[in-house]
Amino acid sequence: MPQGEGLMRIRRAGMLTISTLAVLIAAGVLLSADNPPPFSPADKAFYADEATVNFVRPGLVFTITKAEIAADGTLNVWVKMTDPRGVGLDRMGVETPGPISASFLVGYIPGPDKPYVSYITRTRTGAAGTVTQATGENTGTWTKVGDGEYRYTFVNKIPAGYDRTATHTVAIYGSRNLTEFDLGTNYDDAVYHWVPDGSPVKVVRDIVRTQSCNKCHSDLGFHGGARKSMEVCNLCHTPQTPSRNEGVSTSMQVMIHKIHYGANLPSVRAGGKYIVGGRDYSAVVFPAPAMACKSCHEEQKAAGAAQADHWMTKPNREACGACHDNVNFETGQNHAGIPQLSDNLCGTCHQPKGEIDFDISVAGAHTVPIESSLLDGIRFKINAVADVAPGRSPTVDFSITDKRGKPVDIRTLTSLRIYMAGPTADIPSYVRETALTAQGPEGTGRYFWTFAAKLPADASGTWQFGIEGYRTTTVLEGTLKQRTIRDYGPNAMFYASVGGPVEPRRTVVTTEKCNQCHYVLEFHGGNRNDAQMCTFCHHPNLTAGTPARSWNYSTMIHEIHSAEIGYPGILSNCSQCHTGNSQMLPLRQGLLPTRNPQAPINPTPPATNACLSCHNTPQAWSHAAANTTALGESCSVCHGTNSTYSVGKVHAR
Repeated sequence: MPQGEGLMRIRRAGMLTISTLAVLIAAGVLLSADNPPPFSPADKAFYADEATVNFVRPGLVFTITKAEIAADGTLNVWVKMTDPRGVGLDRMGVETPGPISASFLVGYIPGPDKPYVSYITRTRTGAAGTVTQATGENTGTWTKVGDGEYRYTFVNKIPAGYDRTATHTVAIYGSRNLTEFDLGTNYDDAVYHWVPDGSPVKVVRDIVRTQSCNKCHSDLGFHGGARKSMEVCNLCHTPQTPSRNEGVSTSMQVMIHKIHYGANLPSVRAGGKYIVGGRDYSAVVFPAPAMACKSCHEEQKAAGAAQADHWMTKPNREACGACHDNVNFETGQNHAGIPQLSDNLCGTCHQPKGEIDFDISVAGAHTVPIESSLLDGIRFKINAVADVAPGRSPTVDFSITDKRGKPVDIRTLTSLRIYMAGPTADIPSYVRETALTAQGPEGTGRYFWTFAAKLPADASGTWQFGIEGYRTTTVLEGTLKQRTIRDYGPNAMFYASVGGPVEPRRTVVTTEKCNQCHYVLEFHGGNRNDAQMCTFCHHPNLTAGTPARSWNYSTMIHEIHSAEIGYPGILSNCSQCHTGNSQMLPLRQGLLPTRNPQAPINPTPPATNACLSCHNTPQAWSHAAANTTALGESCSVCHGTNSTYSVGKVHAR
């Protein structure tokens, strides 16, 4: 390195350090034991040492404080760029580490319930011809107005005669490159709404909130990672933006519905493909029931979207036709022969709610069967279990009621099975018996079942018991909407000890966590709908298939979600599914190895099995084998909670 260049780098580093420390001391935000960093365990910065965090100040937060349109159409936007504590960052990465790149979008809402129209467009040529698309810009002029505060002047001008009474929105999205400090790339976006004539914002586009998307997607970050919010997505994905190669709409209400319905689109089921932007989404299977619109369109009280009920109250051809893409609104094909040349009359037939489930109202047509008000429902409860002792046959005392609490006659059920497994330290096998002939006092809904199977003579510890069952119900009989529904009950579980305190099986995932994405677990026909219920059958010794492979809970779930199935979240974010840091090492003592004829190491030790169900490469298996001896696994030496390469640290972003 030339001497002059080296001196310049030293001087720059010194100036940067002095400037950074001065700002931090003035703001009183130096990291210390009493002032912990504002990062989560999913962030690389969470694991950085105190000196690095104080010097680099990881993170990126954009805030737009003002926007003005000059008489000649010039748009100026005032932006703050800060770290998560609110202290300003240098856009160029000179006074504070990490250069920041940013781009802008701007558009307006032409009227109530209308999508955005972008002021900035581009033309692109592809297989579908030359098309016009909404876009943004990043080549305008920056003016520094304070520490971390800037004014950006757009290159593109707002056209003359624009509607000064319409809601306008400007967005910024961008990144801060901190890879040289092993802190990854930080992303953020922000929006600002205003009405140019100075009146308050009353017209909005607020149908689905980002937090609803992140129930499945973990942390939105499309087009490289910087576009993180639905508000930003809405500005580009408008009806004015077709894809250049396929010629299909990328409008939010079309594209999002079609992507998520994917494999179930009528056009795909008929042999077609749904391809947009060069990506084939024809194999995408929505992880929730397809008719569960409110899985994404959450109620306002849940996610806060001002127009959360639009899916139900504002039916239109573009949104509805996205999923029901075999409907020809011009001819009426697959629409009861009724052409629909505008959206004006959609709500005449398709009212928000009708009088009965499964009618042609929007809510009725999208009834999730198990949630139908036409079902009486089933609720199981295990009251007690007697004779939980070595060599004895336990007797389960249980109750069955409907969803209103009225007793249910067991003879009306189609299926009822009771499970027994243990010990819960780690379950090696299970017993399942059909209990439809269980007896109890007539009319009380209370029954008793004594297992034919006996506990082993050497049984010890805690044993778990569970119930699954359903009845087949026909609703709307004799009408065109007649259908048969499996009315299943939520699984009930009970723990009893052979001796000593009751210790339920460890909780690794919860039903609530699963249902954030799956809406309602309905495996094996709906019978298994509780995450802990899965542990009866999917134990370390279970193998199935040809050739045989492990169907252990951790093996199966990790492999399914990390396979080509297209997991919608961030695979490195273990906490998306895991609860209580259950992914961390070391694991509890006494866990069983997993039988897996397809694994390079069979049986597979517990930690190796859990981790390598995702990290399934020859190198990873070799690494695990090299760190396992007759004394056991040594994974936690390097990957333990407080170790250099902890599970949390190596999965952080």
